[in-house]
Amino acid sequence: MSPALCPQCYKCNTRSKSIFCELSNSDLAILNSFKHYANYKKGQLVFQEGSYPRGLYCVFSGKLKITQTGVDGKEQIIHLAKQGDTLGYRAILSGDKYSCSALALENASLCFIAKDVFYSLVEKNAGVALQIINLFSKELKDAERKITSFAQNSIKERLAQSLLLLKENYGLENDGYTINASVTREEIANITGTTRETAIRNLFELNDDGIIELKGKKIKIISLQELIKTANVFD
Repeated sequence: MSPALCPQCYKCNTRSKSIFCELSNSDLAILNSFKHYANYKKGQLVFQEGSYPRGLYCVFSGKLKITQTGVDGKEQIIHLAKQGDTLGYRAILSGDKYSCSALALENASLCFIAKDVFYSLVEKNAGVALQIINLFSKELKDAERKITSFAQNSIKERLAQSLLLLKENYGLENDGYTINASVTREEIANITGTTRETAIRNLFELNDDGIIELKGKKIKIISLQELIKTANVFD
């Protein structure tokens, strides 16, 4: 992509959502001069589980899935990334390999920041360090909720929670009902932590109950209150 089309950090409308939201103009200029910008097609790999990180990624546009491979070789979706999210920072800070892979759920654009530039910005800016701590805290909270869900909730409850997660992460289309993401039944199963067949059966049950409407890879939430009730969540 030509430099003219590359988003400038100080003009970026996703900066307010990123860990770099409190950078000064001079540090933004440094970040802008060293970053690289790239487009990824739907299904394209951004980074691979088990490889060593060279830097971190900021999502400028599009949607991504963060996956881990289970002992049986099955893909498990552990996180859904969106515009403004930062990917790969845990591996950099721990000096370890990536514990997961990132793939584009749809065409996406990301900015790449080399780890030495990232280290320099963290060392100079307490605000960046605090944003990272907040991210770690949120990840821990999400992991605790997921463990509790797998231990205590039925598959149908977890499926409803997965649909609410998709809605929370990606929002709704202009009709105010359809989740703004195209996901396969396999991907929904991987988010829920079940088989494709079981996910499909439970999706059709929600469809038959009038809670959702299945439209190809799109899912329309007909009754949000009933979906929340089915998910057994109250906060």
